[in-house]
Amino acid sequence: MKKVLLVPIIYLLTIFPVLAGSDSIKKSGFLTNPISTSLNETFEVNDPKNKIILIFNHGQTSNDSKKSECTWIGNARNIASLVGEEVKGKKIMVYNYCTNHFAGDQQSEQYGLWSKKYTGPYKGKHKLDKRVDANVELIEKFVEIGVPRKQIIVSGHSCGGLVTLMLFAKHPDIAGGGISQMQACFGKLSRQYKAKKVGAEAAMEKFKNKKPGPAKVRQNQIDNIKKSKNLPLLVFTHPKDPYEGLLSDWIDEIPGVKRIIISEDYKIKGKKCVIQHPNKSTPVKDGHRMNHGTCFQYYNSTILEYIGSRI
Repeated sequence: MKKVLLVPIIYLLTIFPVLAGSDSIKKSGFLTNPISTSLNETFEVNDPKNKIILIFNHGQTSNDSKKSECTWIGNARNIASLVGEEVKGKKIMVYNYCTNHFAGDQQSEQYGLWSKKYTGPYKGKHKLDKRVDANVELIEKFVEIGVPRKQIIVSGHSCGGLVTLMLFAKHPDIAGGGISQMQACFGKLSRQYKAKKVGAEAAMEKFKNKKPGPAKVRQNQIDNIKKSKNLPLLVFTHPKDPYEGLLSDWIDEIPGVKRIIISEDYKIKGKKCVIQHPNKSTPVKDGHRMNHGTCFQYYNSTILEYIGSRI
């Protein structure tokens, strides 16, 4: 019996190094370059007036529930590659912000957001709204220790990218600027509802009919973002992102946004995208994870130029 159990466990740890803890970043703190799982958890910034703080908001494996994980080396490697870069004589520090411990207020199994009994409206605060509030608190802490507000840039991937958009829609002057990468938080909608075949509008009508509760929450979040009179953010999307890839054109309606559509399948300027893990590398196989591939560092100059325009 022991041998039978041991083989699957070893197999899982080999296939999913996250489970073994080798790739997992579990806490908030300043990332290093090159990246490692060890972060500087001390909330100190030497010579704050000459620093740029780049906050990184991770994605989520669930839409509205509490989770223990934060992020992984492969996910944060590219944002960490900006550590130490100088813009207008000011050095970048990247702060990994773990906020997956939040849960939305409507979390009971009987009346949870994704339950069949949910018809809306959402009661209380959604998890993403709580993450927005947490970002406001973090930004104010950096300001209190002397970092100029304009030298704080908020970024995020997936659900974290949506958090970034929501943050600036609600608090347009909270920080110097924001960078959203492949925003999404409601599942693989683009693929599941066949947006390529039927079009974005028809795909979202299917989503609304099948999951009216989550569809209402998603649309409400988008509508609030679209109310912005000016949102000078840098936004990356990919048409082959199975989550929101072909459902992201609403971003173009927001004044001030600079949207970059990565349109070369899983390559950037002819370079194949590969995710570097501590002990191996894996090819990027969907557009949602394009920013995890080392090829995405091609856009570092674009990101640095954007930061320079905002500080």
